[in-house]
Parts: sequence; structure tokens; C-alpha cells
Amino acid sequence: MERLEELKKRLAERCPAMELRTDEPMSRHTTFRIGGPAALMALPGTVEEAQAVLRAAAELGVEPFFLGNGSNLLVADGGYPGFIVKLAGELDEIRVLPPEKPGANARLEAGGAVLLSRLSKAALEHGLTGLEFAGGIPGSVGGAVTMNAGAYGGEISQVLLRVLVLERDGTERLFSGANCDLRYRHSRFSDGSALISQAVFALTPGDPAAIRARMDELTAKRKEKQPLEYPSAGSMFKRPPGHFAAALIDQCGLKGLAVGGAQVSEKHAGFVINRGGATCADVLELVRQVKERVLQQTGVELEMEVKVLGGPQI
Repeated sequence: MERLEELKKRLAERCPAMELRTDEPMSRHTTFRIGGPAALMALPGTVEEAQAVLRAAAELGVEPFFLGNGSNLLVADGGYPGFIVKLAGELDEIRVLPPEKPGANARLEAGGAVLLSRLSKAALEHGLTGLEFAGGIPGSVGGAVTMNAGAYGGEISQVLLRVLVLERDGTERLFSGANCDLRYRHSRFSDGSALISQAVFALTPGDPAAIRARMDELTAKRKEKQPLEYPSAGSMFKRPPGHFAAALIDQCGLKGLAVGGAQVSEKHAGFVINRGGATCADVLELVRQVKERVLQQTGVELEMEVKVLGGPQI
């Protein structure tokens, strides 16, 4: 804690305009609406502030956790005794860039904090196609690049032109989309080694009416098949080779299984939902029971896709 106190002091001196929060409830920052307090959180609003934050943390040997929209995250009830970095300000903005050359794709530039839902709406507003799949994904641009987010046949790898990242010592690096090692729910940044500060997406001019129709179609599918009315972290489990996690859980008769306020969704067995007042402990015990029952009945071992912060990954 002494190092965090010193870090807080240095950040207040070096970035006087930047917001710093102590004992910040993480339930405010995850789509599960679960989680105790983070000891220290910085919200840099510019690349320069983010670099200063990372340099100060590196000087003191403090390892930051990079937080996006918290849509793939479960935080321990006791909170997180470390340092959280969450982008804000200018890094939550979108710009339309002209094509790099005549006939090239149009480009959208987005800060790492921009929500994918906002980005897809911006593409629609400018008559650009390629991000329709992203409209219902609850993550941020930084998180989406980190895990190559995708849905309904689309994924970030198809549209990412380049990405600007900050390494843990504050060094700025530029990668082309082709050099990001983007594959199923993975990128070269999946280990949390870099902060995604900005990304540029290459999109194609299209018919706004057709783009809107496709986005409306996907929204309707999500509402029909997913429990969007409850807090959750989306798909709780990775797709096991040759199977679908939701189908296995359903096959085992586990829809509706509950522990405390956590429940396997009755609408989509791949989702664990917070029906109200769920704790991290509730969710982890429910996940344990689901994994155990599925393994016993099908021989398939499920692996959590959602990351656990401040507690054990099961």
C-alpha cells in the first residue's frame, strides 16, 4: 500500500488535471455489476497522461491493470488491492479520417475507451459498412482489439487497420492490424502487456438503409436469444473444441440453476446472470457446479472465458 500511496502522490504532481480515485467500487465498472473496491484508479484523458501514469507506475514497480468497459470481467467481493488504469477524455472520442489514397477505404479513428456500440453507430451515421456486427458487443475498443471481439460472422480482425499502444513503461508503439496476431478471442495484447490507446478501422462506403437494417436484425436476434435485461459478462465459457458450451449446459439440464443471486440464464445457457445482489462468490460457486456437472455428464471440461480480478481463476 505504501507504493500505491507514493504512486498517488506522484500522479497528483505530474498530472494535476487527471482524475484519481481511491477505494473505487468496481461494481460501477463491470457489466456484471459485481465487485469490491479498487485501491487506486487513474483515468488518463490523453496519451500524454497515460504515458505519465505508466512511467510513474513502472518507476515504483507497480503493475497496472488495464480496464475497458469491464464486460468480460468478474471482480472479487473483497475488491482489488492494486492499481487500475481506465482511459477517459480524448481517448473516448471518434474521428472520421479521409482515405489514405483515392479509392482506399474510409477510416474511423477511435480512442481505446470508446464503446463498440458508439463506434458502430458512428459508422452508420457516416454510411460506412463493416462494423454492423459490433453494435451489441458491450466492450470498449481497447478490449475489443485485445480479445479480437466478434459476433454473427464479423470480428475486429476484418476491419482493424492499425492500433496505437502504450507498453508498460509508457513507450508508444504502432502496429498494423496484420501484425496484431488476431485470432479467435486473442491478440498479441491478450496478456495485458500493453494499453490500447487508439485504433483505426478501415470501412467501406455503403447504403445507410441497408446498414441500419442489418444492425436492427442483429439487435433483434440478441434480444430474442440473450438475457440482455440482466447484468452479465456475456458468454461465461470459452467454446470447447467440437462443441458449444451453451448446448452442453442445456443438455445437462442446468438452465435456471442458481447460487445466491447468480443464475444460469433460462434464455441462454451460456450466460450467467446477476438476478440481483449476486456476489463474486455466488458466481464462482455456480461456475464450479456447472463445470463439474458438465464434465460428469458429457466428459467435456469447460473453461471460463470471463477473467477474474482479485480472486482465483477457476
